[in-house]
Amino acid sequence: MKTNTLKKALFRHEVTYGCWVTLAHPLIPEILSQAGFDWLAIDMEHSSIELGDLVPLIISTEANGMVPLVRVGENNPNLIKRVMDAGAHGVIVPNVNSAEEAQRAVDSVKYPPYGKRGIGLYRAQRYGQEFEAYKKWLAKESVVIIQIEHIDAVRDVDNIFAVEGIDAFVIGPYDLSGSMGKPGRFHDKDFETAIAKVLAAAKRHKIPAGFHSVAFSTEQVIRRRKQGFKFLGFSLDSIILGESATQALKTIKGRA
Repeated sequence: MKTNTLKKALFRHEVTYGCWVTLAHPLIPEILSQAGFDWLAIDMEHSSIELGDLVPLIISTEANGMVPLVRVGENNPNLIKRVMDAGAHGVIVPNVNSAEEAQRAVDSVKYPPYGKRGIGLYRAQRYGQEFEAYKKWLAKESVVIIQIEHIDAVRDVDNIFAVEGIDAFVIGPYDLSGSMGKPGRFHDKDFETAIAKVLAAAKRHKIPAGFHSVAFSTEQVIRRRKQGFKFLGFSLDSIILGESATQALKTIKGRA
């Protein structure tokens, strides 16, 4: 089994860059790989991507030198088990608001004695041919990333970060600001105070901080990197496509 380069980077608190994939076509990772992303998050929460779409996307991501993660739609042990069996190197679990929910995410990824995941033989285990190798890989190389995207999680962040087996977290800015009654107001004082509280807790617990900058804005990513975020998501495939085309055509028409 291959070494998970993202796992190593997170352990060393190195900066990595990724993108969200919402379009269920294996050419999407191939195209995005030309930008030099370290990882891709295949999004099953806010897209039409289903379990049947996963394997081609995971294969394409791996084949093009990036780490395949899956952002599952819910903290569901059966769903996480199937995503990992399909060959994901790790999961991003949304809306984790308590230590119990964080533990459930870890348990859903790891086999006993480190977790509670059911054992089956599919693509990840090379259809049964490399189960022992996969078992060792899973214990050392699999990645569990939780999303902090509700004010309740901010209030309980120290207990959440104390859960063993969490490799990193990601701030979900839209949902977090929405839970504060201020959806999309990312420069609001209360929103930034919540971010600062989470960052301080991450430093205490030595957990790599992540932020998904959804907009097509390099400035946002750079700003968050300067704040101390290491696991940095830049936009998503459909926004990159739409914004690039829109900006280019505005320039063309303006010159015309």
